[in-house]
Amino acid sequence: MAATVASLSSSLLFSKTSLTLRPFRTLPRIITSSLLSSSSSSSSSPPQFNISFAPPKPKPKPSEPDPFSDSDPESGGQLIIPWIVRGEDGNLKLQMHPPARLLHATANSDTATTTTTTAKKNKINKNKSSEVVPKSNYSKAARRFYNDNFKDPPQRLSKVLAAAGVASRRSSEELIFGGKVTVNGSVCNTPQTRVDPAKDIIYVNGNRLPKKQPPKVYLALNKPKGYICSSGDKEYKSVLSLFDDYLKILDKRNSGVPKPRLFTVGRLDVATTGLIIVTNDGDFAQQISHPSANLSKEYIAVIDGDVNKRHLIAINDGTVIEGVHCTPDSVELLPRQPDIPRSRLRIVVHEGRKHEVRELVKNAGLEIHSLKRVRIGGFRLPSDLGIGKHIELKQSHLKALDWKS
Repeated sequence: MAATVASLSSSLLFSKTSLTLRPFRTLPRIITSSLLSSSSSSSSSPPQFNISFAPPKPKPKPSEPDPFSDSDPESGGQLIIPWIVRGEDGNLKLQMHPPARLLHATANSDTATTTTTTAKKNKINKNKSSEVVPKSNYSKAARRFYNDNFKDPPQRLSKVLAAAGVASRRSSEELIFGGKVTVNGSVCNTPQTRVDPAKDIIYVNGNRLPKKQPPKVYLALNKPKGYICSSGDKEYKSVLSLFDDYLKILDKRNSGVPKPRLFTVGRLDVATTGLIIVTNDGDFAQQISHPSANLSKEYIAVIDGDVNKRHLIAINDGTVIEGVHCTPDSVELLPRQPDIPRSRLRIVVHEGRKHEVRELVKNAGLEIHSLKRVRIGGFRLPSDLGIGKHIELKQSHLKALDWKS
């Protein structure tokens, strides 16, 4: 019965005269062992195939992550830093995340830093609101570079003593010649010795000279009548006594720095009023007072009596002073003013010899009632500056005086 069924199936599937089927791929026929045994004797049996299936490949076990690899597949290729920590049992172990105590310490540190920073900012803001702190125009690196490369070179010993306020330059030379000045432990008898107050140890009469030099001071004073420009004469007051309050303020402003020794640039006699320059800079005083500076000086002379053309010609012709014939740059008769009944002359000179204007007017046969200096070079005495008052000279004022620092 089984053989008959197999024969019919075979004839239906493989017969050339069977029904036409749609084209499709025929699968190879699988012959079981029972069919093989029953149809072993048949010579017209189709080819037989022996098909076997390979066992499935075992799934790979998930490998443990490499603690020293540069990336983590779960983190999308991010860098993983291994942490070697000591566990509670005392043994070292490897983990992928930082220890909990480190995270807590970092968080506490950030909080403390933030709190401290906020407190400092509040304190700085409070200080700023209470007082104005001057802001430096240059950084520390720029100031250090300037001090290392452009700092003033060593100066003469007599000049350093005069700048420090010990005495005038001439008196400082006398102290040096007298053996009262020591430099680095040795007595120095030469005023031209080059020293640096910031590095050299200088003693004068047993007192050490400060390392810091006083700041340079440039002042313009409206000199009153009855004051002299030197400090040696006790009969008259010195114009330097008018700066006592200013020096006290300067001392508070520059704490720890010696007071500057002030002196006048040139002189005005006791009866002459007007513009006088006061400073502690010897180079500045020497430059603007030297005849080579050729700075003109303008005076207003109030004359007793009438002034005519003959007087003007006589003043313009000049006179001999200390063996030198001196002539003014210009002479001008000013118009009369209702509040000033006397005649006024504007006289401009540039040599600046002793009593030059008074001698010129006297030689013309006139007598001076009052004399006032109103201009030196390009700097004119401010009209609103009261008698006995002073102002600090600005850079533009120094430029008007042809000062080249």
